Amino acid sequence: SVPTCCSARYNLALLACFGFFLLYALRVNLSVALVDMVEPNTSLAKNATSNVCPEHSSTINVPRNTTGEKYSWDADTQGWILGSFFYGYIITQIPGGYLASKIGGKLLLGFGIFGTSVFTLLTPLAANLGVGYLIAVRALEGLGEGVTFPAMHSMWSSWAPPLERSKLLSISYAGAQLGTVVSLPLSGLICYYMNWVYVFYIFGALGVLWWFFWMGLVSDTPETHRSISHAEREYILSSLKDQLSTQKSVPWRPMLKSLPLWAIVVAHFSYNWTFYTLLTLLPTYMKEILRFDAQENGFLSALPYFGCWLCIILSGQIADYLREKQNFSTVCVRKCFTLIGMVGPALFLVAAGFIGCNYALAVAFVTISTTLGGFCTSGYSINHLDIAPSYAGILLGITNSFATIPGMVGPVIAKILTHNNTVGEWQTVFYIAASINLFGAIFFALFASGEVQDWAVSGYHLHRN
Repeated sequence: SVPTCCSARYNLALLACFGFFLLYALRVNLSVALVDMVEPNTSLAKNATSNVCPEHSSTINVPRNTTGEKYSWDADTQGWILGSFFYGYIITQIPGGYLASKIGGKLLLGFGIFGTSVFTLLTPLAANLGVGYLIAVRALEGLGEGVTFPAMHSMWSSWAPPLERSKLLSISYAGAQLGTVVSLPLSGLICYYMNWVYVFYIFGALGVLWWFFWMGLVSDTPETHRSISHAEREYILSSLKDQLSTQKSVPWRPMLKSLPLWAIVVAHFSYNWTFYTLLTLLPTYMKEILRFDAQENGFLSALPYFGCWLCIILSGQIADYLREKQNFSTVCVRKCFTLIGMVGPALFLVAAGFIGCNYALAVAFVTISTTLGGFCTSGYSINHLDIAPSYAGILLGITNSFATIPGMVGPVIAKILTHNNTVGEWQTVFYIAASINLFGAIFFALFASGEVQDWAVSGYHLHRN
C-alpha cells in the first residue's frame, strides 16, 4: 500500500482540519463575546424559581478588563443575533454542493473560510453601527460557511480511497470539534484580559492566514496536484475507478426518491437537534439551574467537545479497521456507529436532567453524551460518499439543509419551554432531544445502505432506456 506519512491526501486532511477548526472558532466565539457585549442589567433579572441549587462560585474576583463597548440588547435581540448565522448558512448548502461539483471544492472552501474571516474582522464595526448591521454580518458569515462542508465532501469524493474514507474524513471534520474546544475557553480569556473586540480580530486574522496556505498547497483532484507521488496518484485513481460517474447532469429525480438518502437526512436532522440545543443552551443550563458560571469555567463547557473530538478520530480508525481487516460490510459499520452515536447521547442527556444539583455528574453526563455523538461521523456523516461518491457534495448540501433547521428552531423552542427555568422544564427539553435522537437512529438502522446507488454510476441512463 502507499505510505500515509507526508502523502498528499493526508496533507489535505490536515489542512482541512485546520480550516474547520477556524470555521467553528469563528462560529462559536460570538456566544462567548456576547456576554461581554451586553450591559449586565439588560439580561433577565435573577429568577426566584431557579434557586433550586446552592451557589458554589468560589472564584476570586480578578479585576477584569471593562474597556469594551456595551450594548443594551434584550434577550430576544440576543436570540436573533445568535440565530442569524443559520439563516445565511441554510441558503448556501445545496448551491454549495452543486457549485463544488462544477468548479471544484478547493476554491469554494477556500473562499468560504476567507469570506467568513473577513466578516468576522468586521463584527466589532457592525456592532457599533447597530444591531441590524451585526445580524447582517452574521448572516453573511453563515452564507460563507454554508458552502464549506459540501465543498469538502466533494473534494473527498475524488481524493479518498473507499477503505480510507472514515480515517481521512474523520481527521478533516474533527477540526470542527477542536475549534469549539479551543475557542470557548480562549474567547473567554481574551474577553477577560483584553477586550471582546480581540476575539473577532484574532480568529479573523488566523482565518485569512490559513487561506494563503490552502490556496498554495491544495488541489481539487489527484491529477492536478503538483507534488503528489506517481504511486499515490495511481493508488487513489484505481481505487475510485468504478465508483465515479462521468455524466454532467445531476440525476435529481432518482436522487430525491432514494430511501438511503432520506435515511441520512433523518439521522442528520435528529443528531443536530441535540447538538445545537446543547451548543447554544448548555451555558444557560449550567448557570441558571446548576448555579455554576460557565463563563468562569469555560474549560468545563469545552470538555464535552474535547471528548467528541477524541471520539471522532478514534472511531474513524476503528471503522476502517473493521471494514478492511475484519471484513465487516460498510452498511453494518455505518448503522452500528450511528446507533451508538445517537442512542448513547439520548440516554445520558435524559440522565443529566435527573441528577438534581450534583453538577459534577451533570458535567460528566453531558460530556459522555456529546462524546458518544462522535461515533456518528463514521456513521451517517460519511454515508453520502458510500451511496453516491460523484454527488457527495450535493447530497451533503441536501441533508445539511434539513439539519440546519434544528439550529434555527431547537434553541427557540427550548427557550419557550424554559420560561421559569425550573428543573422540570429542562427535563422536557432533554426528553424532546432524546426522543428525536432515538427516532433518527431507528430510521437510519432500517433504511440506510452502504452500496453505491444505481443512479450515481455512469451507466445508469443506459439501463433505463
